[in-house]
Amino acid sequence: MVSPFLFFADERLSLAELSAACLDGILVPLGEGFMPADAAETAWMRGRSLAPLLGERWAAVRASAAWVHGAVSVEPTRHHVQRVSPTRQRALSDARTVYHDVRLPLGDTVVVGGVPVSTPARALVDLARADSEEERRIARRWAVDDRGARRAAVTWLERHPRFPYGRRAAELLSAVDTERTVGLESLRTM
Repeated sequence: MVSPFLFFADERLSLAELSAACLDGILVPLGEGFMPADAAETAWMRGRSLAPLLGERWAAVRASAAWVHGAVSVEPTRHHVQRVSPTRQRALSDARTVYHDVRLPLGDTVVVGGVPVSTPARALVDLARADSEEERRIARRWAVDDRGARRAAVTWLERHPRFPYGRRAAELLSAVDTERTVGLESLRTM
């Protein structure tokens, strides 16, 4: 599907023409494509911009999903993608993409801009249980900024008590809740 707001190399214009439009200030890069510089960046646009990378076989997960959902404003340098198709796929070697071959359940995905993306709850849990301090920092910030996503992540963890490193994620989400409560109490005493 050709979008009036997203341009991909060789769809209507070559990469050289799209790059020239960026230099002229007409377009800006977004995901795997380009969008008009004066257009509003929405979740649909962020999701759709990953269509050449994801197709129907892969879903955006972790920080990539957080970016699509609007939890972080800066696009990740490397996109994390996870298999949603029932059969294993050969992942193309790509310096811009980290592939996770464990199948992401369809119940943990939503379609944004025509591509699969992990739900906010699952994305937040995956970030909160990560080894990377950067991903855990993103999870903390998201949990503080979006109570609904934090509650959904806690509920998701309660439904999946044996999820790998789920305790680590639950501790981070609980600590955020405690910090919020302590912060509110200190504001009330002022």
